[in-house]
Amino acid sequence: MKKRSKKYRAAAESFNRAETHTLTDAIRILKGFPSAKFEESVDLNVQLGIRPDQSSESVRGTVALPHGTGRKVRVLCFAKGEAEREAKQAGADFIGGEDYVKKVLEGWLEFDAVVAHPDMMREISKLGKVLGPRGLMPTPKTGTVTATVGAAIKEIKSGRVEFKNDKTGGLHVNIGKRSFAEEQLLTNAKTVIRAVLDAKPAAAKGDYLKRVTVSATQGPGIRLRSTPMGVVES
Repeated sequence: MKKRSKKYRAAAESFNRAETHTLTDAIRILKGFPSAKFEESVDLNVQLGIRPDQSSESVRGTVALPHGTGRKVRVLCFAKGEAEREAKQAGADFIGGEDYVKKVLEGWLEFDAVVAHPDMMREISKLGKVLGPRGLMPTPKTGTVTATVGAAIKEIKSGRVEFKNDKTGGLHVNIGKRSFAEEQLLTNAKTVIRAVLDAKPAAAKGDYLKRVTVSATQGPGIRLRSTPMGVVES
């Protein structure tokens, strides 16, 4: 069994882990945990009632957080010509074409998000095996393959996050930093929960949000209470 740190144990003992909590109370509990020596992130963790091996029940989307994530996002944009100029004006950190395809294939991964102009998809299709498993492969579905690359880059820089279920049916989304005000974390969390609910596949049956917790980087998960309809109580 993994040995937990003293701070983790203190945090775990500060509330009743057997109970569920409203979102408001959960964030208040989390904010009261012992402080770490670094700026902790806060995540919303969801166990979905889907069959993750069925493509018809996959859950994926993007959502703009009202208060951002509190972290600097390095954006790689695959674009040429006018789209390249647009990407530069929007603040993309890295812009190019075949040169960056080669760099990524050689192991370079010093970026957090990828945007591509549709004209570049043929060149970057070979990156699927590298970017796909890391959740970084641009797709039209998430708005990261678009003719308006500048708008996409600005959204990502300002706090747009992507969510996608893993092979166990789990989904994890960063909703900000622990230093955020309680109201900021609450608003960001509500926004993500609504987006995940809106992304429910038509093929999914039964309980959709089976288990939802909120947690800080070095803290225990705090389970959220939901209504009989599966809606998290705020």
